Amino acid sequence: MKRLFEIDLHDYESGFAVSRRPSARGVIIKDGRIALVYSKKERYYKFPGGGIEGGEDMKDALIREIKEEVGLTVIPESIREFGSVMRRQRSNYLKDTIFEQENFYFVCETLDRVGVQELDDYEQDAGFELRFADIDEAIEVNGVYHSEDPFDEIMIKREMRVLEIVKEKLY
Repeated sequence: MKRLFEIDLHDYESGFAVSRRPSARGVIIKDGRIALVYSKKERYYKFPGGGIEGGEDMKDALIREIKEEVGLTVIPESIREFGSVMRRQRSNYLKDTIFEQENFYFVCETLDRVGVQELDDYEQDAGFELRFADIDEAIEVNGVYHSEDPFDEIMIKREMRVLEIVKEKLY
């Protein structure tokens, strides 16, 4: 898959261990609006998706994660590659460890009906909900987002840059 860009904070030592957590994320556009996860607590937008489990196919992870996070059912034959973003920074959970996450973005279509979310505790705490947003509004919201947690800050800046690329290439 084509690499869109990389984010590397270089805030770690060369001898640190590496913890990898690849993810699959969906780019879903319906009637000129983009389907995103909105955090009511933190007030940011992110693409629906999440971690690829060990041995899981990327497209299977995409389908599962979108169903869990926003209740949408992906049409498997509609999935096509958009690009990836590599992110590296010091882990905020593991001592002397680099967090490395390649985020694989796929353009896909979904059925029109919205099912029930199956959110993890942290996702419930963040108030995750599905929103079909205006892409310029999502870019603007993420552009002013600030967090004391550099981990979240980098994630949302990544999502903003991908939104800008989506706008340029798909709108």
